[in-house]
Amino acid sequence: MPEYTPIHFYDEHIDVIFNTPPVHEKTPPCPNGMIWNGKTFHITESLSEWVDFSRRGKMANNMRPEHAAVASTRGSLNVGRFYFQVKVDSGQIFEIYYDRAMKGVDRRKGEWFLYRELA
Repeated sequence: MPEYTPIHFYDEHIDVIFNTPPVHEKTPPCPNGMIWNGKTFHITESLSEWVDFSRRGKMANNMRPEHAAVASTRGSLNVGRFYFQVKVDSGQIFEIYYDRAMKGVDRRKGEWFLYRELA
């Protein structure tokens, strides 16, 4: 697999499009498209996928070591990011991720973000 170089960092909220809704909302597959700044991008190819269950911020040290070891492999409540490196119909390559951390009462199910553009 070729290595890509980041050319723009965004880390901005996006809306995603699924042809069929994911079975489990908190462990989503790669979406079929995304809407960013009012423009719709159709994802033509998923180049890479990975997960990160590391705990951040104030939650980094609030578990017993044996529980933290299990949580690092499957995640825990509101912890985890699902990353996707995708190619869109315009030929651009982006990294997007789903952060399943609860961001407040109105956003309990996590959010999607456009992390960066690659070349």
